Amino acid sequence: MILKNNIVLIGMSAAGKSTIGVVIAKRLGYDFLDSDLLIQKQEKALLSEIIEEKGVDGFLEIENNVNLGIDVQNTVIAPGGSVVYCAEAMEHLKDIAVIVYLEVPLEILKSRIKSLKSRGIVIRENQSFEDVYFERKELFEKYADITISEESIRIEDSIEKVLDSLKGKI
Repeated sequence: MILKNNIVLIGMSAAGKSTIGVVIAKRLGYDFLDSDLLIQKQEKALLSEIIEEKGVDGFLEIENNVNLGIDVQNTVIAPGGSVVYCAEAMEHLKDIAVIVYLEVPLEILKSRIKSLKSRGIVIRENQSFEDVYFERKELFEKYADITISEESIRIEDSIEKVLDSLKGKI
């Protein structure tokens, strides 16, 4: 087994990728990278503005290219939830990192997300949040090396579960 020195946290918006990722990076002495922030910096706009201006497909093209360009070591990477629609980017991330899927039940996510639009969630006009959840869930499971169920557990417990699951893999 080849040890990888990066960790990618995937999951829906509000799954805790950034919150958990920052703590894991600190605990491991790694850097932390939020690829949504890279997209915003490159485009000089908020995610919601990019989606509104360029449309879902235009945004996904940008997201794919930004994530394809990530070249780091000893880093916890938190991409946007829609990165799983970007096959090239996901293959690249899988090559450079252990992929950890933070699986959060739909009802918990709904309670955490107040506004889909301001959150910058990629959702097509005819889709509901539930549609997106189930569509992405299949893709998250496809790409994940490790799945951490966050059903009714505290953030501290999620962090410990992720760290425990990474032993021997990084």
